[in-house]
Amino acid sequence: MPQDRDDAFAWIDAQRERRDRAGLVRRLSPRPADSPLLDLASNDYLGLARHPEVTAAAAAAAHRWGAGSTGSRLVTGSTELHTTLERELAEFCGFEAALVFSSGYAANLAAVSALSGRDALVVSDADNHASLIDGCRLSRAEIGVVPHADPDAVRKALGAAEADEGEATAGEARRRALVVSDAVFSVDGDAAPLAALAGASRRYGAALVVDEAHGLGVLGEGGRGAVHEAGLAGAPDVVVTATLSKSLGSQGGAVLGPARVIEHLVNSARTFIFDTGLNPAAVGAALASLRLLRREPERAARVRTVAMGLYGRLTAAGLAAVRPDASVVSVRAPSPEGAVRWAADCRAAGLMVGCFRPPSVPDGVSRLRLTARADLTEEQVEAAVDVIVRTAPTA
Repeated sequence: MPQDRDDAFAWIDAQRERRDRAGLVRRLSPRPADSPLLDLASNDYLGLARHPEVTAAAAAAAHRWGAGSTGSRLVTGSTELHTTLERELAEFCGFEAALVFSSGYAANLAAVSALSGRDALVVSDADNHASLIDGCRLSRAEIGVVPHADPDAVRKALGAAEADEGEATAGEARRRALVVSDAVFSVDGDAAPLAALAGASRRYGAALVVDEAHGLGVLGEGGRGAVHEAGLAGAPDVVVTATLSKSLGSQGGAVLGPARVIEHLVNSARTFIFDTGLNPAAVGAALASLRLLRREPERAARVRTVAMGLYGRLTAAGLAAVRPDASVVSVRAPSPEGAVRWAADCRAAGLMVGCFRPPSVPDGVSRLRLTARADLTEEQVEAAVDVIVRTAPTA
């Protein structure tokens, strides 16, 4: 049907109707400052977003440096706090250098697009986060999407590309190649086979970029991340991206890696050069959280304990939960409508849970997404499981 020439956005109404029919409408649900709900939906894995030291550090940074960073990092947007956070974050995770961005999304766009390019090959896991996918799209590189968590598929994709080059590139520089993967996948909470991915990458001279959004603060020694746990931290061919908005309870993102990679991003990453720097309060909060984690490394282990406790209790009750490798526990729902109704029933019973539906889930399977937190008590875990089991849809 032709669009009404007097209504430039008539197509939006048609899309809204399709979403309504499919049960895929999304709505904002503002939360109060003092919500009475038990929270198993946020990404505050270490329970630090409201920690007195963290909020005090945020307030102190705002008082000293101002509410905003006032410009891009290359103009007025860098403060001493940014530099300190970058240094301490790199040291904690075992890398030469780090660079702070305004969000984890911006960090992923920067790492993928600035380290690849039009003549490069990027091999990406099919279940990667949207920010990595968008980084691939912006890179203008050739993109090879491989089956989830399949190092053999990565090896074949890199090998096929090398074979295609053949003798045409004899004597020339090797084609730039990048392997991109989440460390822990956000939907089902499973961890990537990082050691095997690194082996496949190195066989063909490719760099490995790993998004530690759900690994930092949870996996590895004292929460240093999945890359550190795999023995890859500080490797000359490995780059890590991270968010400051999950385990560190703040906001922003970072890229960590060899010093020459970070210097390259400063000079070429568009989401760094042309974006306003992360605000000082968020930087101060993230720095305080990082120092708390160094002082209290048991928080990381506690998150994993809580996640396994949720998984064990839910599966014992007959629900289809996915065994967690970190902090995310996924529970399958029978349909998009069933998932929405389940989440709403949980909320009515005092429990806030995540609800993932198509197109957010790559396999098209709707589920509740539960996030473990280090500050949850055993009583709270028991209460949460009771609500989820009691409200589970039968069809």
